[in-house]
Amino acid sequence: MSIQLSSAKHTGSEVELTWSDNSQHSFHAIWLRDHCRCEQCRNPQNGQRYLDVSELDNNLTIDSATVSAQGELLLSFLPEQHQTRYSGEALLNTLQAVEHQNHSRCEQGKTLWDAEQIERHNTRFDWAGYSDDQATQLAALKCFEKFGYFIITDSPAEEGQVLKIVDSFGFVRNTNYGQLFEVRATLDANNLAYTNIGLGQHTDNPYREPVPTIQALHCVENSVDGGESLLLDGFMAADMLRRESPEHFKTLSESALNFRFSDAEADLQARVKMIETDELGRVCCVRYNNRSIDTINLPQAQIPAFYTAYRHFAQILHRSELATQFKLIAGDCMVFDNTRVMHARSRFSTGGKRHLQGAYSDLDGLYSRLRILQRQTQ
Repeated sequence: MSIQLSSAKHTGSEVELTWSDNSQHSFHAIWLRDHCRCEQCRNPQNGQRYLDVSELDNNLTIDSATVSAQGELLLSFLPEQHQTRYSGEALLNTLQAVEHQNHSRCEQGKTLWDAEQIERHNTRFDWAGYSDDQATQLAALKCFEKFGYFIITDSPAEEGQVLKIVDSFGFVRNTNYGQLFEVRATLDANNLAYTNIGLGQHTDNPYREPVPTIQALHCVENSVDGGESLLLDGFMAADMLRRESPEHFKTLSESALNFRFSDAEADLQARVKMIETDELGRVCCVRYNNRSIDTINLPQAQIPAFYTAYRHFAQILHRSELATQFKLIAGDCMVFDNTRVMHARSRFSTGGKRHLQGAYSDLDGLYSRLRILQRQTQ
């Protein structure tokens, strides 16, 4: 580290640290005691806490605070006479984490894109390389983290292949549609996705809470005219709304709406926000599905402002310059973040066949796999 811990002084309730660049930061006694990583307080194998916060003494204070020759903070607490130590690096990492509050699901640290911008980047990965080479898989998952999707090419054009692709990075989310679902035109379809009509930009299953956070769509056959796939960065669309009208963004990020799917075997309902933000106001989830929005149950006084904001966002989603468009061929599979990337398709002919198989998964599995691969390559 370029910055070292130099000295420490305490008041009993907190400790003030001075660093080699003369900066100063304070930590409270209760935080320092609760985060102790000694073998009495944490399991040394898995790092999980033995200490329960309810067990901390109401009169907890710092008895002593010194800095060792190695730059570690050495602490002793009263009344239990418990001792612990912290590396300067660990404390600096904590300060940086508090300042940035970064997490893998919000817009921070991601690259927002439109159709022209995404064409400059490689988002396609050959199945043979992806499945056999960890470096290729790592590149694909980094692509997902950055842009919200990646596309597998030249995988076996076989039924069930989508489950193997999901298994490569996470876990299949079983729903009322099953482990996998068929996307092809059928008679008496219980969902407009199972017809040949065009579908506008949307996210899947906003009527489900928690929503499946990843969707994979694998092409088994596609010989129709039309039926192009479109992907759009919902975080970019939300950012555009925020820049064009902060008031409209505020309205959609504060208004909870009803979404619903109902057929003979399921009645799924959720009341959620179209644009979800974290505690710092950063976008971490978008939900948009014109087909599945239920009765808009808002106070009548809020209806005019809501519809103005809602229509503004919908109009942004119709801007052709935002969506990348391509035709899936047999063996292609697009894997995308269902809380960020919206998808659509153009109408297709009744002649020929268009057969996709889809499956849902979740971000926790994919990001876990990404971190493991990153750890193995360090």
